[in-house]
Amino acid sequence: VQLVESGGGSVQTGGFLRLSCAASGLPFNVYTMSWFRQPPGKERDFVAAITWNGGSTSYADSVKGRFTISRNNGANTVFLQMGSLKPEDTAVYYCAAGRPYMNKLVGDDSPEDYSYWGQGTQVTVSS
Repeated sequence: VQLVESGGGSVQTGGFLRLSCAASGLPFNVYTMSWFRQPPGKERDFVAAITWNGGSTSYADSVKGRFTISRNNGANTVFLQMGSLKPEDTAVYYCAAGRPYMNKLVGDDSPEDYSYWGQGTQVTVSS
């Protein structure tokens, strides 16, 4: 199983980035896909998740209204569109796969809910 993130980089406050995560070696279209992030010296926190068919999404309160998660099952890819970026969004962003055949997401997911992880991509937002 491989999850490969891309699209990270350095932007100024208020900027935009679009992260992508390409999956291989697993039945992508049965898994909930999520994004987590880990700021320097801190724990890995939930950002957003999307069910296997895209029918349900959930977001951390800190990113609601600014970030959008989406997926393309035909391309085995999940995306995170990030807007109105703030310095506190600076972190390594990880995509993860888990929770197969979930139909509805409620609340924040935990890293323990996910079986497969990418290596992460750095996002740096400067003021």
